[in-house]
Amino acid sequence: MPPRISTDAGRAALAEVAAGEAPRAATATAVRYLLQLLAEKAPGHTVEVRVPPFGAVQVLEGPRHTRGTPPNVVETDAATWIALATGREQWADAAADGRIHASGTRADISDLLPLRP
Repeated sequence: MPPRISTDAGRAALAEVAAGEAPRAATATAVRYLLQLLAEKAPGHTVEVRVPPFGAVQVLEGPRHTRGTPPNVVETDAATWIALATGREQWADAAADGRIHASGTRADISDLLPLRP
């Protein structure tokens, strides 16, 4: 398991991203911090949320997934994930634009967003 990102480090990375032109390391930290918050908010192993190349978490209680492609997957890019998780964008809008790829009956995690870091 990767080391826990502190609240201060996560918020600092989010501030850098919000200011624009953030270095890749700040974007990676912001994405991972928000994924960490999601996993804390909705622990479980039913839905895999992927933000390549920066990270992925499994969330929501229910059937555990252990091998192969999970039946419930959400995948998006870093900018979209940060916007969704911070409330700057709505799930429905990003999905309609094709920036969220969600498959499976439990892949709509819109009720968990925004995370309010």
